[in-house]
Amino acid sequence: MQTLITDNLILRDFSLGDACDVYEYAQLDCVGSRAGWKPHKSLDESLAIVKNFILEQEVWAICLKQTGKVIGSVGLHKVNRDTGDYKVCYMGYVLNPCYWGKGYATQAGKAVQEYAFKIAKVNMLSVTHFEPNIQSKRVIQKLQFNFEAKLRNYGLYEGKLCNHCIYSLTKEEFFALN
Repeated sequence: MQTLITDNLILRDFSLGDACDVYEYAQLDCVGSRAGWKPHKSLDESLAIVKNFILEQEVWAICLKQTGKVIGSVGLHKVNRDTGDYKVCYMGYVLNPCYWGKGYATQAGKAVQEYAFKIAKVNMLSVTHFEPNIQSKRVIQKLQFNFEAKLRNYGLYEGKLCNHCIYSLTKEEFFALN
């Protein structure tokens, strides 16, 4: 994967040595429960996830430029693989809560949008959040995605059944905005 650089971040391939940083945030209830997955129970579980990231080549490690510490991940996942030249991808992200509210998710998301539309030649990018996750909604709005739909009672957010909100951005919309 191509390394992406922002003002404060480096988005790079994961390495096995990143498992400790991933476990630091992935074990916390407030992280996975907001993204729809259970907290990691061990460093080995985080290591297995990192190995999968390395194998799939769809997820960048979000690293602080100054220290190199992994503070999260951002993925660009292929949605449909059999549609010829029309490419649709799904973007997902997660951050260590110690770094919430600093604009890092928006910086990482913007870098991935630019990569998706300018380098990977994606035609449409989608992203979702659970309705109660207002922080994620704000990031998605800052990235100028368009609201598409709400799936009612779609999944668990912090242990409670809730709606899932879906957004998209086409390549034409992206270039008109940038």
